Amino acid sequence: MKLRKVSAAAATALVLTLTATACGGDGDSEGGSGSGGKKITVGIKIDQPGIGQKTADGSYEGFDVDVATYVAKELGYDADAIEWKEAKSADRETMLERGDVDFIAASYSITDERDQKVDFAGPYLLAHQDLLIRADDNITKGEDLNGKKLCSVAGSTSAQNVKAEIAPKAQLQTYGGYSECLTGLENKAVDALTTDDSILAGYASQDQFKGKFKLAGLKLSNENYGIGVKNGSDLKAKINTALEKMVEDGSWEKYVKKNFGPANYNYEPAPKIGNIVK
Repeated sequence: MKLRKVSAAAATALVLTLTATACGGDGDSEGGSGSGGKKITVGIKIDQPGIGQKTADGSYEGFDVDVATYVAKELGYDADAIEWKEAKSADRETMLERGDVDFIAASYSITDERDQKVDFAGPYLLAHQDLLIRADDNITKGEDLNGKKLCSVAGSTSAQNVKAEIAPKAQLQTYGGYSECLTGLENKAVDALTTDDSILAGYASQDQFKGKFKLAGLKLSNENYGIGVKNGSDLKAKINTALEKMVEDGSWEKYVKKNFGPANYNYEPAPKIGNIVK
């Protein structure tokens, strides 16, 4: 009987050893463990100044980058353990469903349609569709765009919304990217650019544009920015906890002022978790 007990103990030890080896004894780990892993993969924009932008030296900066870095730290990952991945608007749900990223912070508005495909933590920012105009312009309401040239980028719905609902006589000009719209606005080829006010504030805050543009201050829509995770992921609750802490310790406001301050962005107070403004 005593010999059989020793054999059972030895067998148990062997099983534990093999299990530990199979679970990553070589030191590797996958993103998505939630905390304590060696890497976490985060989807961001890389071409939106003030929101998420890849700089010339290969680093990343912007409000969403700061938020994501804070969240990752609360999940147990240092900044150098973050693997950044570009999350284009059309690819975000697919990236989460395939497990290409652990979470996405990329000016990701929470909508009913998207909420059917992925889960959202947050919101962490309430943005609005607005207009960027020249600093000496006096557009004060959407209707003022009638007869004026409104710039949009290919595939954007923002300008279409303005033309359909607010200023049907606006002259819609479609450019390849926001930078082209900004050049057109500076050169008076167009009179206004429309998209989320947070994105517009980011562009207006760039050194080469400081003092040249301003936000019209119109709230043409509500855009609740959330952090996307895969449906059913336990990261949602953990990220919500991190976001609440970020607001409480003053980091949220610091990030807003750092990234949007030069544009005099009249930002909304930090939204409450789960409070979606329609």
